[in-house]
Amino acid sequence: MTQQLVSTSPATDEVVATFPVQGEEEVRNAVRRAREASVWWQEQGHGGRRVALLNWRRHLARTSDELAELIRRENGKPLTDARLEILLALEHITWVAKHAEKELASEKRRPGAMLANFSARVDHLPFGVVGVIGPWNYPVFTPNGSIATALAAGNTVVFKPSEYTPAIGTFFAETFRAANPGAPRGVLEVVTGYGDTGAALCRAVVDKLAFTGSGPTGRKVMAACAESLVPVVMELGGKDAAIVAADADLARAADAIAFGALGNSGQTCVGIERVYVEREVRDRFVELLAVRMRALRPGSQAGSSYGPMTMPSQLDVVRRHIDDAIAGGAEAVVGGPESVGDRYAAPVLLLDPPHESAAIQEETFGPTITVTTVDSLDEAVKLANDTRYGLGGSVFSRHHADEIVDQLDTSQVSVNSVIGFAGMASMPLGGRGESGFGRIHGPEGLREFTRTRAVATQRRRAPVNLMTMDRPGWLVKALPRMLRLLHGR
Repeated sequence: MTQQLVSTSPATDEVVATFPVQGEEEVRNAVRRAREASVWWQEQGHGGRRVALLNWRRHLARTSDELAELIRRENGKPLTDARLEILLALEHITWVAKHAEKELASEKRRPGAMLANFSARVDHLPFGVVGVIGPWNYPVFTPNGSIATALAAGNTVVFKPSEYTPAIGTFFAETFRAANPGAPRGVLEVVTGYGDTGAALCRAVVDKLAFTGSGPTGRKVMAACAESLVPVVMELGGKDAAIVAADADLARAADAIAFGALGNSGQTCVGIERVYVEREVRDRFVELLAVRMRALRPGSQAGSSYGPMTMPSQLDVVRRHIDDAIAGGAEAVVGGPESVGDRYAAPVLLLDPPHESAAIQEETFGPTITVTTVDSLDEAVKLANDTRYGLGGSVFSRHHADEIVDQLDTSQVSVNSVIGFAGMASMPLGGRGESGFGRIHGPEGLREFTRTRAVATQRRRAPVNLMTMDRPGWLVKALPRMLRLLHGR
């Protein structure tokens, strides 16, 4: 009997849907179908793929109410947040559909003086079949950053959604088929299951794999892919910091940081988890931030600020971080240990926890935020950079933003806002260190899902042929002088 994956609502434990746990044979069959369909998909060219992707966009827009309701039920986030997530995904599908041809066009290169009789170009070719393992926190927007981009680049895709959101992932994949009934099965496949299903996807010899999730799981995915030398894109965790300078618009900063820290129950890899604020404005900033946070209410009913924690075990992490920070001397300005329940966590603001505490050093992924007082912007930058992660961050300052940004050791930065870079389809997204490597979104994302091919074409015979075993004696004697003449000055 086939093992079943039962998806339930994190708010009510209601059964949302049941799916098979697919094993190695089923995953290999999905990859085989994708491999067969890749010939047809590449034959469509950029023009045909653009039409198919825009058809998909329109179909998703028309079925967005149904998808948003499914996100609310299976993931737990409010309907408004679900609709915003879908809107962002549609923006990214539109961008890659319309820009792939230009961004992936062949490039002319200079052949150099020694081979001036050649022309040179670099082509950007699809890998073939791309595997995508998606997360549960943004179950449409985040995997779409890899799926739509890989499709636009000419690859077919096999998508394994999180075991917490299989219904959303299946719906998302099926809308592509519904929007493009003339396409063969296999352009966008979906497989369901737990970690073993993801490992089977790695071992099914896809041509590239994109993973979004935690660092520990990412290491397991990389190890499985390494068995077949499958290249990977890793979009992992974050511990993003916001720096609030003394000259910042404090009300604006407090409002933005509350959203960046608490939106989606704090379950955002590029969300704000740490704040460093200059001492002279610390008290006023904390007061403004506390007012914003106290007004927020978690819940599943209409009007709730955010929903339940999607993964129940994450509540233990949130509780541990709060307890550790307070034990180290942090002040709980808003909330505290009592804020963490069995489904929901209310907002928690921790003031001046020790730098070595778990709340500072580890990804919390919950609706908590730490605020640390600093005596200078140099100190703020030093502390913000002192982490294993390198995903995103924010800077709030009227006059010093650029100089702060230049010193931050992170891959994305928003100035006088939060998370703006993630919503821009033309901007790359990725990390360094514990936050992973590789890029999705934008031109860099399109090229991430292609391989390069260099083509050198001899257009005419050279006066002196260097590419022969029958070189004349005078050329052999002249080479030392030629070398010094060309490169010794």
